[in-house]
Amino acid sequence: MTALFTPDATSLLKTTDDRDFPVSRVFCVGRNYAAHAREMGKDPDRDPPFYFTKWAETVRNSAPEDNLEIAYPPATENVHHEAELVVAIGTAGFRISREAALDHVCGYAVGLDMTRRDLQLEAREKGRPWDTGKNVSDSCPTGRLQMVADAGHVRSGRIHLTVNGETRQDADIDELIWSVPEIIADLSQYYALRPGDLIYTGTPAGVGPVNSGDEITCTIAGLPDLKVSVGAPFGQE
Repeated sequence: MTALFTPDATSLLKTTDDRDFPVSRVFCVGRNYAAHAREMGKDPDRDPPFYFTKWAETVRNSAPEDNLEIAYPPATENVHHEAELVVAIGTAGFRISREAALDHVCGYAVGLDMTRRDLQLEAREKGRPWDTGKNVSDSCPTGRLQMVADAGHVRSGRIHLTVNGETRQDADIDELIWSVPEIIADLSQYYALRPGDLIYTGTPAGVGPVNSGDEITCTIAGLPDLKVSVGAPFGQE
């Protein structure tokens, strides 16, 4: 079979032992910390989780000692940072039980869900999908993937984000409304999960705007740090 054009290279996450994790799909959990739900004007009651998706190509990865640069996206004047725990699926499963959920996880990483907030809120107010606000080039910068086989599962620990050295987000993973096993069990009722899937588990309170030239540092206790520079507006590099 002859392809009509050369397909784009698969997005890869580098692991802490220098292997490559090919990214298949990206699932994101909305409003999964109570304080963040409140700051977005929503009730943090424990309603069933909800999800949105992103293309695999939104994932950007670099070694933890690097400073990854992402472009400031087009068609927006209000880009926000959202620090998140990222879960990597290594074993396929459908309709997974909570008790078995962690058996499907191969690793964890620090990630960002960069958001065109003005476009997201406009879509939300009109009852439209969030795609233009969320599914954006370079919008999922992610640190190195730490393998469960090497360090175990992440159940708690400080999640912390600074912009130009100033703390913006500061919480603990154990404050998730829906835990990682609960998310996997619920999500797998709708999709057959497969190796290469990433789940961004939601962000704590403190989301806010960034500008070209800003330096973002995102950390989760026990995981490799993520350092990101916001570059020039897309198309003006």
